[in-house]
Amino acid sequence: MAMTAAPAPVTVPLGVLLRREVTSERMERPDVLCGEAARSRKGEDFTLLLAEAGERVAGDPSTSFSVFALFDGHNGSGAAMYAKDNLLNNLLRAIPSGLSREEWLAVLPRVLVAAFVKTDKDFQAVAETSGTTVTFVIIDEWVVTVASVGDSRCILESADGSVYHLSADHRFDSNQDEVQRVTACGSKVGKLNLVGGPQVGPLRCWPGGLCLSRSIGDMDVGECIIPVPHVKQVKLSNAGGRIIIASDGVWDDLAFEMALECSRGFPSDVAANRIVNEAIQPRGLRDDTTCIVVDILPPEKLAPGPPTKRQGKIVFNNMFRRKHPDVSFKLDREYAEPDEVEEIFEDGSAMISKRLAAGYALQSMFKPFSCAVCQVQLKAGQGVSLHSNPLQHEKLQGWQGPFLCQSCNEKKDAMEGKRPPTDS
Repeated sequence: MAMTAAPAPVTVPLGVLLRREVTSERMERPDVLCGEAARSRKGEDFTLLLAEAGERVAGDPSTSFSVFALFDGHNGSGAAMYAKDNLLNNLLRAIPSGLSREEWLAVLPRVLVAAFVKTDKDFQAVAETSGTTVTFVIIDEWVVTVASVGDSRCILESADGSVYHLSADHRFDSNQDEVQRVTACGSKVGKLNLVGGPQVGPLRCWPGGLCLSRSIGDMDVGECIIPVPHVKQVKLSNAGGRIIIASDGVWDDLAFEMALECSRGFPSDVAANRIVNEAIQPRGLRDDTTCIVVDILPPEKLAPGPPTKRQGKIVFNNMFRRKHPDVSFKLDREYAEPDEVEEIFEDGSAMISKRLAAGYALQSMFKPFSCAVCQVQLKAGQGVSLHSNPLQHEKLQGWQGPFLCQSCNEKKDAMEGKRPPTDS
């Protein structure tokens, strides 16, 4: 039987390989540009825009990371303002010191959960009844990590025109799993029931009437409305991408595709304004309407990536690829690698014990003598292990942690439906 000849390997010119090697050394840190636009009706939307939010290694600017966040408050602005002022600090306090970059990125999903829960717990101690959605974005070089509760959404368009949803929608109307979770905890979910009339409006949680299953605050609704965020982590290619974070004032009147279409080809600040204007044009300003646009750009002299996959994306792609008159550009383009976005992590589980204890085998990635949520120091034998069988886990991993203090463990049990929610 005749054998089919294997396809000839593609030969990449040495000049392209050398340029790739040099480029890979230059591309460690992209340029991150941000623009914001807002139209206020209630004054309950707040943003946090920090191109240099902190450093993974103190004193080393090359390890800096960015944070961009949107807080859409309801029933007052107290929760949104509190989360804006405290969430990042709670996050940083939960990260152990001495981690490598890989460990730092791996621990982010866990500490984001801890920071959200601590912020909610501390705010409820203030005894205010307002609440807020949170969409919290961390950019470390080419890795983007997004934590979200509520219905303020975050999308990413990569340089090849692919669109990725980086947040979850926690409205009852669009999330049947959350309806089942909340009803299993003892609350009721249904539309507003007018006396002598039909049910109207979106699905809501009763008591309280909130149409969201996750938020920070909202202590009057009960503990089945939880602050445990959906977390997604992706890595962009060196061609970059554009992130759009917006409140429901945008998404209620503007589809994702329309937001991308009306802003494509414009700088981030102009793009944010165009999105907000497009959203309020049909019916006017009916709610606080806020948009953040973040462009993650390759360094100025980075060689362009491959051609676009779809028509209609050319203007956007040109934002992330510099034009080169040099003839070598043709070689680089011919042999360029695909512009792919790699999904690293995603978890939207509501179970605190699962989110804090699963997937992290290294004890060094926790503060061993602190509560995993509020970071309070624990004495020997004082903490409550997150594992159902701590002794068995100690045999496998060498310790029984992570641990919770008594008050955080009680909050965990309430959020997981293991005890009745406290009455308002």
